[in-house]
Amino acid sequence: MRILIFFRILSESVVIAIQQLLSNKLRTFLSLLGIVIGIWCVIMVLSAVNSLEYSIRKSFQKLGNNVIYISTMPWGEDPRENFWKYMRRPEASLQDYKALKKFSKSAALVSFTTFIGNQTVESATGNAEGVFFLGCTEDYKEMFGLTFQIGRYFTPSEFYYGTNDVIIGYEIYKTLFQEGVDPSGKIIKAKGQKLRVIGVLKKEGKDLINPINFDDVAIIPHNTARKYVNINNSEFNRGRTSISVKARQDVSLAQLDNEITGILRANRKLKPKEESNFALNTLSIISNLLGSVFGVINLAGLFIGGFAIFVGMFSVANIMFVSVKERTNIIGVKKALGAQKYVILIEFLVEAIVLCLIGGLIGLLFVYLGAVAATYFFEFEIFLSSKNIILGIVLALISGIVAGLIPAITAANMEPVEAMRSK
Repeated sequence: MRILIFFRILSESVVIAIQQLLSNKLRTFLSLLGIVIGIWCVIMVLSAVNSLEYSIRKSFQKLGNNVIYISTMPWGEDPRENFWKYMRRPEASLQDYKALKKFSKSAALVSFTTFIGNQTVESATGNAEGVFFLGCTEDYKEMFGLTFQIGRYFTPSEFYYGTNDVIIGYEIYKTLFQEGVDPSGKIIKAKGQKLRVIGVLKKEGKDLINPINFDDVAIIPHNTARKYVNINNSEFNRGRTSISVKARQDVSLAQLDNEITGILRANRKLKPKEESNFALNTLSIISNLLGSVFGVINLAGLFIGGFAIFVGMFSVANIMFVSVKERTNIIGVKKALGAQKYVILIEFLVEAIVLCLIGGLIGLLFVYLGAVAATYFFEFEIFLSSKNIILGIVLALISGIVAGLIPAITAANMEPVEAMRSK
């Protein structure tokens, strides 16, 4: 019975709150303005940061969660700290790749990549500058999940004989050929070499950070890359080679790490007490770095937005005190007729909460509109997640409780006679 009475009082308080808000439009607008700006600041900052983090993590997903990358230095260390130490280390070599391919039992895929660099490419119908060439081995397609708009991947014989075949990215295809034209079998020229196009990669689109932008690459077989660079010269090829090793499904990265370490140390003839002259990197290193960076950015966003919320709560509290002052006579009459303290308390507290919730919803609407506008004009997707929507509503609710509590207590504690006498 008491529960029903409570809900009846609550529903009546909501109706009274809405009536009061509608009858004092200017006051309501000023109160809403403060809370709208507060919620907009907090949720917009969080949405922008979350979208930025999602975009960067998505960009790195193509590197693979279960892949180990062999390089001269660890990703999680500042290169300036031990620059000369890492410069003296040998690059990942073809011999390392062959050893891993032959002896690794934990690896599902092993890929050797040669980064040739930017070249100008010519076709019969157009020129493309800054095309990034790379040479790869057989497992590269599956390692990085390459998908094709047109054509196919290299055959084993094309890899073996180092044929002059090439796979191009979608943006390169659009520059060299007319969109809709099948370029399969057509000849392009790069650095004095004629290459036959056998495939076009599916369009990837723009990412904020793109470790491998396949829209702008040209991929050739590993043995074809020998025509462009001296792969056997590790000094000449500093920073131009990379080995990627993907773990089998039943193998952990720790197991694969230990196995790779043993194979590479044996292949490089390192003594037991010698330090390894290579680094094994995984995506988790980048994820941990990103997690700490975005944690700090989120805290900064909450700190900045918190001030806006604080100002919004003050504006609501001031308006609520004005509302209590204007309705002092009515409060006195209600208490003289037997209204309990908690009834008056709920009435004013609900008014503050309703006001803040309306402001919060309007603020969230502005966040959504701002996200849509930013996505359209800056080509960077900002989204309003369900988590941030809930957070915005909760913040509005808490703001209403905090802002309305003292005015509501003040109204509830008024003496009936003195309240009715006040003007």
